[in-house]
Amino acid sequence: MYQSWGKLLFMHWPINPDILRHLIPAKLSIDTFAGQAWIGVVPFTMWGIRASFLPPIPGTSAFHELNVRTYVHYDGVPGVWFFSLDAANRLAVWGARTFYSLPYFNARMSLKQNENMIDYSSVRSDGRTYSKFFSTDATGFPANFDSSQFPQPPQARLETSWKIGERLPPSQPGEIEFFLTERYCLYSYRHGKVYRSRIFHDPWPLCAASIDSCKSTMIESLGIAQPEGEPLLHYAESIAVDIWALQRVSEARP
Repeated sequence: MYQSWGKLLFMHWPINPDILRHLIPAKLSIDTFAGQAWIGVVPFTMWGIRASFLPPIPGTSAFHELNVRTYVHYDGVPGVWFFSLDAANRLAVWGARTFYSLPYFNARMSLKQNENMIDYSSVRSDGRTYSKFFSTDATGFPANFDSSQFPQPPQARLETSWKIGERLPPSQPGEIEFFLTERYCLYSYRHGKVYRSRIFHDPWPLCAASIDSCKSTMIESLGIAQPEGEPLLHYAESIAVDIWALQRVSEARP
């Protein structure tokens, strides 16, 4: 599946991996940098979405998206684990849930840009939550994962404005920027099995960024507290991406 991502802001906070452990399938290991796990909130827009052998798909070729993520590995292969992916396109939400087993949710979203300032808004309109999405697979999560433990989480929403800064040098292995952004597969879980999808793109063309304002309940909607402190920020104007179909990890190439 070909697509382009852009107007993208990485907002990352360090977090104790023990706080996330019960939210991630037991077969996946949490990836850490200097002993800390990281949780990210990533708003962006996407366009040019099409299968490798087809033209752009009408009604799904461009829309806004927002994900909450952390980083994991399986047998030493690093990747992304998504806690949520909100999107302003119902057909895309259905397709990603169906074919990638990812916790996609419907949302009302907007993005406005004035020179180097971007205003982004997302309000989830979906009644499903992360714990409900995985309720039928709860036995594959740590014992303290309980789909009823957060019966009334706050509505997942984000209102933020940021300023785009100067271009940064390419990130290198061993740097935090590389750890957080250069991830070339995603993981998902269904019917007791771990799946992996390869993601191919050039290295991220990162820029600095600064937050003008931010109100978010995206992390609290998981039933965990928003980490304290200011986020680590990185911005990317655009990148072309090729996402492959899911494979069971026992069948996927390392």
